[in-house]
Amino acid sequence: MRIARFADGDDPRFGVIGESADHGPGVDVIAVLKGDPLYAGLELTGQKIPLADVRLLAPVIPRSKVIGIGKNYADHAAEMGGEVPAEPLVFLKPNTSVIGPDEAIVYPTSSERVDYEGELAVVISRICKDVSAADAAKVVFGYTVANDVTARDLQASDGQWARAKGFDTFCPLGPWIETDFDPAASRVTTALDGDVVQDQPTTDMVFDVPTIIAYVSSFMTLLPGDVILTGTPAGIGPMRPGQSVSVTVDGIGTLTNRVVAA
Repeated sequence: MRIARFADGDDPRFGVIGESADHGPGVDVIAVLKGDPLYAGLELTGQKIPLADVRLLAPVIPRSKVIGIGKNYADHAAEMGGEVPAEPLVFLKPNTSVIGPDEAIVYPTSSERVDYEGELAVVISRICKDVSAADAAKVVFGYTVANDVTARDLQASDGQWARAKGFDTFCPLGPWIETDFDPAASRVTTALDGDVVQDQPTTDMVFDVPTIIAYVSSFMTLLPGDVILTGTPAGIGPMRPGQSVSVTVDGIGTLTNRVVAA
């Protein structure tokens, strides 16, 4: 099931994407939900809107936090000049960094190198703590696509990652949440101006999704709508104002954003 957050007027709404016989074969529509499905459940209003007539937004705005996992692909750890961590390497991004599909990534004036990092993202469904790996699927609402945008020069100079990964617009999410998805049987691909720059299966993750959830929830409470970024494959690199970056996770969809100067 694909669940989207969208706008067709002033207020964001939620809906389920699918086809409708009322709008003709092959036409995707959004069946509108009565509220945020994380809190109100999947209750339909009966209204259906052609997908082409709405603007997709970030499918979730975390009320609490975005959790990142660093160096979770061995090839990426190597290209960064480091070893694979013995445990998941955790960092945080503020919820103010979240933007949606087709929104602009703003290149800050304080950085001379801003990188793309295509990733699979997990959306948490309920309050949870000390979740075992065996029970991790029970606290997952669904999965989406992310770009963990990073000011690489500031990451190196600061010695910690809060500023480098925390700028406004540095966490594109979308285009929707997929609830029927196997995180162990997918692939992450990133294209810069149409040229593929990252392409790796999720089976190459050092720590899989259940392990990540178990580890993170061992020391912090996870809340509904929290997002976990599961790490980026090898092939990270810079992007410049005027360029467009697209991240695809097989089985979910493609998230595209352009880069603009501040």
